[in-house]
Amino acid sequence: MALIAGSPREAEDILARLEAQAVRRETASPNGAVAWRAWGSGPPVLLLHGSHGSWSHWARNIEALATWRTVLAPDLPGFGESAVPPRPDDAASFGEELARGLAEIAGPRANLDVVGFSTGALMGAHLTAAGPALVRRLILVDAGGLGSEVGTYQSFGIRGLTGEALREAHRGNLASMMIHDPAQVDELALLIQARNAPLTRIYARPLVLPDRLLEVLSRILVPLDLIWGEHDALHADPARHLEILRTIDPDCTLHVIPGAGHWAMYEGADAFNMVLRELLLSPPRTRG
Repeated sequence: MALIAGSPREAEDILARLEAQAVRRETASPNGAVAWRAWGSGPPVLLLHGSHGSWSHWARNIEALATWRTVLAPDLPGFGESAVPPRPDDAASFGEELARGLAEIAGPRANLDVVGFSTGALMGAHLTAAGPALVRRLILVDAGGLGSEVGTYQSFGIRGLTGEALREAHRGNLASMMIHDPAQVDELALLIQARNAPLTRIYARPLVLPDRLLEVLSRILVPLDLIWGEHDALHADPARHLEILRTIDPDCTLHVIPGAGHWAMYEGADAFNMVLRELLLSPPRTRG
């Protein structure tokens, strides 16, 4: 069952437990280091978070995966505890840093499964382009950059806010962009947002939109699969995104998480974890 925090203390305890269970590593980068965390044992799977995020975007998925896989979750360059990449206005630079670090951690021919959420989908594609032997399959979760229109949303600024005003701004951003059902904006979601937002040093939108992901996907040959929130406010119409991706990989599959918004692996964690398990248990297709 998905982790649920009914109080700020419970939310703190959940993240503290996940931190305590993780093995933390750093890999060298020209501007500092990239922070990585690992849980569990078994064949590795790489999780790449979205914008304004960190490894904790996967808080409701790590323990389920770690029962049978080694879960690797970095803070993307320029987010969380990781240094900004050498060329922060070039998405390829993020992929190069991830490829360098992953080769050090998992070996230069790791051939593992990569799951990329939102901006992390773009970074996963560039990782694949930079290190083709590192990746055998790419699973895209509510990804932008596919040439489709971005939905309308309200953004609440947090600069200068404190206390309850800051908390309500975080709640507003989660409800507007990330989570479909406002009742699902729980204490854990608020804590993750509150911790990650101030550590974001990258403006991801121009790296992704309108079709930057589509362009790099056309240059790589790994099989593609989609997991999408039914009510993603940013990238609506999952079937339309499948149609777009099948111009690149005709056998691409789509798996919709009922009732979930953009942050599908959080809001619909139980369903998401089941879908991801089924995908990871199936052998990756071969693309010509």
